[in-house]
Amino acid sequence: MYVDSHCHINFPELAVRLPEILAKMEENGVTHALCVSVDLPDFPQVLALAEKYPNIYASVGVHPDYPDTEEPSAEHLVELSRHPKIVAIGETGLDYFRLQGDLEWQRERFRQHIRASRTTGKPLIIHTRSASADTIRIMQEEGAGTDKGGAAGVMHCFTESLEVAQAAIEMGFYISFSGIVTFKSAKDLQAVAKALPMDRILIETDSPYLAPVPHRGKMNEPGFVRHVAEYLADLKQVPLKQMQEATTENFFNLFKIAH
Repeated sequence: MYVDSHCHINFPELAVRLPEILAKMEENGVTHALCVSVDLPDFPQVLALAEKYPNIYASVGVHPDYPDTEEPSAEHLVELSRHPKIVAIGETGLDYFRLQGDLEWQRERFRQHIRASRTTGKPLIIHTRSASADTIRIMQEEGAGTDKGGAAGVMHCFTESLEVAQAAIEMGFYISFSGIVTFKSAKDLQAVAKALPMDRILIETDSPYLAPVPHRGKMNEPGFVRHVAEYLADLKQVPLKQMQEATTENFFNLFKIAH
């Protein structure tokens, strides 16, 4: 069985096909999925999916790529995360690729999420792009990792260096690979995946984006996460069953979900 540790099935292009999406998950052996929040106005949709479907879980947070949206305070995030189907805080982090200029608001937003994670004990879902040094620095300053009493979490859709991955792992974080790892152009990322220990790896789709080979260029969906697992098993030269079991167990352990 597989678990999609990060998807956006509340986004309109997937929400309109939800019965089909869920059926395809089942066909492909994908038993659970985590639907990840990107802003507060749409959070009720994310929560509604988790409330309706036993195998769908949710997070609460505001993505760093949304400058003109309601700013979350740590207190508000804590309040919204009290629901038992909310298993994580995020996605949060830093993105210096899409946005330029004075991004101090991004860093402050990130700090609010880390503080909410520490208060609730719920793990963080971290997005970092062209900002790894500041991301790791703020994680350390705010005590995001289990090494400093935090809840740790996952570096989602990972595309950074082995050094960044190792720094996150030292803080108790997991590293999640998306369909990007299956792309022919992703040689550096493949080398990172090959080097990481099995007990720190998660798999995800980040759907509707980044469909893995052999569906590259199409709309992504949770059922496609098995292709990421298959690729990683081949890359790391381990049996597929071992990759399935490790990534699934890692998901349930990180997000403290009984199964």
